[in-house]
Amino acid sequence: MRLGVVSDIHGNRIALEAVLDDMPSVDGLVCAGDVVGYNPWPADCVATVRERGVPTVMGNHDRAVARDTAFRFNAMAKAGVDHARAALDDDALSWLADLPPERVVADGRVKLVHGHPEDPDRYTYPKEFSPRMLGDEDLLVTGHTHVQGHRVFADGVVMNPGSVGQPRDGDRRAGYAVVELTDGAGGGAVAVEERRVEYDVDAVVDAVREAGLPERIGTRLYEGR
Repeated sequence: MRLGVVSDIHGNRIALEAVLDDMPSVDGLVCAGDVVGYNPWPADCVATVRERGVPTVMGNHDRAVARDTAFRFNAMAKAGVDHARAALDDDALSWLADLPPERVVADGRVKLVHGHPEDPDRYTYPKEFSPRMLGDEDLLVTGHTHVQGHRVFADGVVMNPGSVGQPRDGDRRAGYAVVELTDGAGGGAVAVEERRVEYDVDAVVDAVREAGLPERIGTRLYEGR
């Protein structure tokens, strides 16, 4: 089984379209949360994920938009949440509110969380990945940090596909991954290909300004920060 893995789309339609155009043939997609927030196109991104039937977990921005909650948000994050809440209709908000904090797919072989299996809001960077994070699954997919990386252990693989819409690892290109699940169990049965793709950052910066969002939401994309 071959899966496309995305996370932290954050309302960046242009980056999401670039990722989907770049992605090789896969059997399905999965998403580790934060479909909305920051960027100007939350409704488009929610619609794309829903139309494709992508198994998705709730990120902290998804929760903040759907349930009117806060998560140590700075001014940029709060502005993105307010923008998304105003832009989404009741059906989209209900979909976000119903997203689970974790889910298991691929016949139990893949678990999706946003931050950490024990705490969806915990920032867990690739250097902190450990076999203790794994349960019965062969692959644990996390998001939240916007930093791409994975580690292979005897019992399985822990990975972050990187952020589609707002990378923070110094690479401005949209991040995602393709994973291959082969026969067997544990880390030896999972192959991860980390991928990056260029997209029109200038167009996102212009759209951020036009939407009245803080300019830094857009300009930070040039830096991958």
